[in-house]
Amino acid sequence: LPPQTWTDQVNQANKVALLTWAKEAGISLVQINGQRRYGGPPPGWAGEPPPAGTEVYIGKLPQDLYENTLIPLFQSVGKLYEFRLMMTFSGLNRGFAYAKYSSQDGARAAIARFNHFQVRKGCAIVVAKSTEKCELSMDGLGPSVSRRHLEAVLRRVTEGLLRVSLHASPVQKRAQLAVLRYGSHRAAAMAKKTLLEGNMRLGGAEMSVDWLNYDLKQKLQLHAEKPSSRKVQGGKCQGVPKPAPPSPVPRNVLDRLTALCRRQCLGTPLFITKCVQATASGWLRFWCQVVIPGCPQPFSGFTWVQQDGPSRSGHEAAKVMVALEVLRMLGES
Repeated sequence: LPPQTWTDQVNQANKVALLTWAKEAGISLVQINGQRRYGGPPPGWAGEPPPAGTEVYIGKLPQDLYENTLIPLFQSVGKLYEFRLMMTFSGLNRGFAYAKYSSQDGARAAIARFNHFQVRKGCAIVVAKSTEKCELSMDGLGPSVSRRHLEAVLRRVTEGLLRVSLHASPVQKRAQLAVLRYGSHRAAAMAKKTLLEGNMRLGGAEMSVDWLNYDLKQKLQLHAEKPSSRKVQGGKCQGVPKPAPPSPVPRNVLDRLTALCRRQCLGTPLFITKCVQATASGWLRFWCQVVIPGCPQPFSGFTWVQQDGPSRSGHEAAKVMVALEVLRMLGES
């Protein structure tokens, strides 16, 4: 069969039901870049978009399920501002979606009501707070590009830019990497699309643009924290990380993260820590990972901690550092 004929026949009954429902309900669905969207804003909406913390991630969806089932279900606990269903080329969904509510109360109600809810017998879905990514990485900038010039260019071609920071590229010699922070996930997504389609060059170099992932963000932060100060030991100068500001009582931080995960029905977080480097001055570098059962992917990265006495391994301190970062990413720091 020709590709179009084949894809039209996949899940045909549910596709017809979706079209019938959309027509009867007066619902408009727009499919762009692998996702089908309702609202953003919905009909009759007045004012600014909802604040951060109003979007939920919906995972483990049966792939033949569509908006005619999902939108009424998620509207039953609060007013929807936007609903996005990720799609494959065949017209099946990719197993996950995002629902943005008009208020944080709506998002909390959706998590409480629908996390582990069975949308059909034997098919329990996952509903968790969305991290709503707002940061992009732009790698491959020429060494002559200044932050002020880059910011001026970006403000001309994108909307919602909050700030720009420049770093040495971790993968390209004599190049810079910029971290771009936008006011909302949608503004960041539109900027990413614009920058990729525009094939921009700054400083004579071709750039790559992507979401800023946790590992790269941690690496940039660690590089920024790395020791400009020097400590003399045995006649040699050795770089050491800058002392970190005092952190809250460790147990309180870990308890806060555990309580947050339980409150949002995400399960108990599991910490994995491994010391990968130790300096003579007592600094330890840890690789850390936090696995939260209800989140689509684990949080992982590197952190430095200072060994507090010969009997302390540093693992608890590393857990605290990564727990603080996870809390910050979830908007609870």
